[in-house]
Amino acid sequence: MVTGASRGIGRGIALALAERGWCLTLAARDPARLAAAAAEATAAGAARVDCVEVDLAAPDAPAALVAAHAARHDGLDALVLAAGVGSAGPLDGYPIARYDKQFALNTRAPFVLVSQALPLLRAAARRRPSSGARIVALASIGGVYAEPSLTVYGATKAALLALCRGLNAEESAGGVTATAIAPGYVDTDMSAWVHDTVPPETMIPVDDVVTAVTALLDLSPRSVINEIVISRAGTGGYQA
Repeated sequence: MVTGASRGIGRGIALALAERGWCLTLAARDPARLAAAAAEATAAGAARVDCVEVDLAAPDAPAALVAAHAARHDGLDALVLAAGVGSAGPLDGYPIARYDKQFALNTRAPFVLVSQALPLLRAAARRRPSSGARIVALASIGGVYAEPSLTVYGATKAALLALCRGLNAEESAGGVTATAIAPGYVDTDMSAWVHDTVPPETMIPVDDVVTAVTALLDLSPRSVINEIVISRAGTGGYQA
């Protein structure tokens, strides 16, 4: 299952898994973009592609997505949490509506997806003990190191890191593991707002993040990686 699968990093991961012949459940808000990503995944070699049009910021949406997957499959080998939203601004006067939207999509939705999907993940881990089941959450370097004007966004992503660590403490002995990937600015449309100060050619390529994800999925469940921080070349390593 890949959330945020219609664009950016989520789409890149979905296509990489399609090339490996995975059965995919793809989730996104925009039906046209989702259909296009599904068509690309099918053409790339996915064994099966199911689409779920959903706004994961809605309270009941994460559980509905897991239920839609469970209606078609009796396990879940990998859960990729790539859906997210960001909004910059200083803490002084930060709009509470923007705060709520980011926590709903970046923090609450992943928690519900993970908790609701655990029976499916455990079933997959039992079925393939040499591979286990893995969760990959797209966090941000802003959740590791403070960044001016990204305090709220960073807080939502820091929660993802804690979620992955906690899941590993509770579930890794049974073959279900999780990793948060925390990159600096990645060259997607979500980062276009800083092109005047951070040129896209200096940003992390989507393909590099995709490579990290596929490498994680190739690991045995005996290896646990709580998080991977990816910084941009030319920086001190502690900034987006």
